Amino acid sequence: MPQIFKRKYNTIARATVVGMMLLLCLSGWALHTVFWSPLVTKVAMPQEQPVMFSHQHHYSGLGIDCRYCHTSVEKSSFAGMPPTETCMTCHSQIWTDAPILEPVRQSLARRQPLQWNRVHDLPDFVYFEHSIHVQKGVGCSTCHGRVDRMPLVWKDQTLYMKWCLDCHRQPEKFVRPREQVFNMAWVPTPNQIADGRKLVEQNHIQSWRLSECNVCHR
Repeated sequence: MPQIFKRKYNTIARATVVGMMLLLCLSGWALHTVFWSPLVTKVAMPQEQPVMFSHQHHYSGLGIDCRYCHTSVEKSSFAGMPPTETCMTCHSQIWTDAPILEPVRQSLARRQPLQWNRVHDLPDFVYFEHSIHVQKGVGCSTCHGRVDRMPLVWKDQTLYMKWCLDCHRQPEKFVRPREQVFNMAWVPTPNQIADGRKLVEQNHIQSWRLSECNVCHR
């Protein structure tokens, strides 16, 4: 029986198989790169807002505590956004005619709240409770980064499940004394693991169940 395919087709077939494998590998690498890139995670990308509010100025410059604006962070799942009246407590006295604050003045005059764009926005299938993290000794900067150094707010972490689990599996690496939760400049001690284990026990952190699905997915 005469040969149907020429010998060169063996080489072509091998090259095709190798090429497909390389293409799959490159596609996987490309997807991984895009998935972790700022284009998707939005890390270090300031979010446009109706007013250019600077945490750096208000927190570091003026010494305004986080809880002055985020009033429900210690008792609710949502940290809370300040009503226009909170802003105008100061700005009815200072910078009263600043053009940059015109949206704030209009918000008060029309009795319509400012529509802030969320920077940290978890999917609907993820349950997150601010108050429990604060009570257990997880600092603001652990998740939000050094907000006190941000003229405009951006995401400091991806908030991907893998990132959350790093803390849930080993909370002793991240917890701090409760009185330091709102201290943006706090840094772990050289004995963080040992100190953290004491805090885990002291704050009744049930580390054995933090990796269970229903903790975050309810």
